[in-house]
Amino acid sequence: MNTETPEVETKTEEETQKLNLALDVKEVSACQRHVTVTIPREDIERYYQKQFDELAPKAEVPGFRIGRAPRNLIESKFRKQVGEQVKGSLLMDSLTQISDDEDFSAISEPELDYEQVNIPDEGPLTYEFDIEVRPEFDMPNYKGIKATQPEHEFTDADIDDQINRMASQFSDMVPVDEAVAEGDVIICNLTSTLDGKTIASDEEVQVTVLPTLSLTDGVVEGFDKLMVGAKAEETKNTTVEVSEFADNEELQGKTLDLAIEVLDVKRIEKQTAEQVAEKMGIESVDELKNLIRQSLDERLKYAQRETLRDQITAWLTESATWELPPELLKRQSRRELSRNVMEMRSSGFSEQEIRARENSLRQNILEKTERLLKEHFILERIAEEENIEDTPQDYDLEIAKVAVQMNDSPRRVRARLERNGQMDSLRNMIIERKVIDLITDQAEISATEYDLQKKQEVEAINFTASAKKATDIPEAKYDDGGAPLQETTSKEVE
Repeated sequence: MNTETPEVETKTEEETQKLNLALDVKEVSACQRHVTVTIPREDIERYYQKQFDELAPKAEVPGFRIGRAPRNLIESKFRKQVGEQVKGSLLMDSLTQISDDEDFSAISEPELDYEQVNIPDEGPLTYEFDIEVRPEFDMPNYKGIKATQPEHEFTDADIDDQINRMASQFSDMVPVDEAVAEGDVIICNLTSTLDGKTIASDEEVQVTVLPTLSLTDGVVEGFDKLMVGAKAEETKNTTVEVSEFADNEELQGKTLDLAIEVLDVKRIEKQTAEQVAEKMGIESVDELKNLIRQSLDERLKYAQRETLRDQITAWLTESATWELPPELLKRQSRRELSRNVMEMRSSGFSEQEIRARENSLRQNILEKTERLLKEHFILERIAEEENIEDTPQDYDLEIAKVAVQMNDSPRRVRARLERNGQMDSLRNMIIERKVIDLITDQAEISATEYDLQKKQEVEAINFTASAKKATDIPEAKYDDGGAPLQETTSKEVE
């Protein structure tokens, strides 16, 4: 009994023994490091011996019973096979040790070519990798920031105005044999061209005639003036400038011709408040009004958060002059779009409003992502210093809000978020919101009037004039919590 105990203790010590790594870390940029790792021969041989210790009792060698072959014969016969296991263990343990011991905080997996790493017959093992890290910076003062936020007491007139807007959404669209008027809905074919060559097209697109038409990669201003007076079977022509941040790099900044062929004209027959309540499955107009008031309160809170966030971001990132790698920005652009969509859904915005916001973000997503990613790094640091964490209740609350907006069950919404890897985006939203709330509680805030945006000015559609789909933002090479945007369009929360 006593003779076995020291063996167990020795084995435990060997398993927990650290590698004697020699590291050379070069700062490529604020968020990039090039790391050269050297593992001494003593550690390599120690790992070999551990593998052979496990192999020896079950090694099959011709001429010997299982586990009875001489140790030197086993090591000679199985060294190549064991070598792959040793390499894997050395790489995994050394990377874990570097992650635990080094000052930098990794934000992606190491870019390491496993096949190019080979254990030499003699001497140390040396390998290299690149890694993205959270930048090092001096924390800005986030206490006592001066800011403004919108305030508003909703009146009965505000509620009635919202019911009128909702009545349009629940109204029937009746075909009319008349010229297009502002607010009408047209069914049309869209075609974008450059020098007479078709770039993109879509058929039977439903578009409401409003002052601005928002595409995924551009904006048509004066859309109402262009279309008012047009009739079915008539084509209207205009131009659209492709965003400098469009996915199709060849067409960034180019001006495309856009043809709008009107197929049908439909006019909205508005419903009464009683009819809206009935179609929504609500028992009375009073109950409808209460729900609208709650929705308006949520929207006001969203506007307050976003207004304060913009001001806080500007304050916190004013001195953040460090550059971010382009590939990091492309990957994180997905996270930012996902966060915005979830934030708006949990605040009760309509699909049309969410789509308009999405299209606006897409058109300069990399520029906005750079600012917001810097903000994210700063907010994460503040969360660590202030011991701010997420809780299961936080997830339940946010998922419940999204479920209500989507008329779906929280279980199904959670399953979609988990399936598409968006729980990380939700986690970021929760943590960042808590930090913003902390900064807000310590800020000096003055009130401004809340713009209810009584008249909708923008019609947003999912049409990409420059041909590449808006969902073509490059996939993250490593799992950073982003989910494919195809799953997060305004048609469905994924």
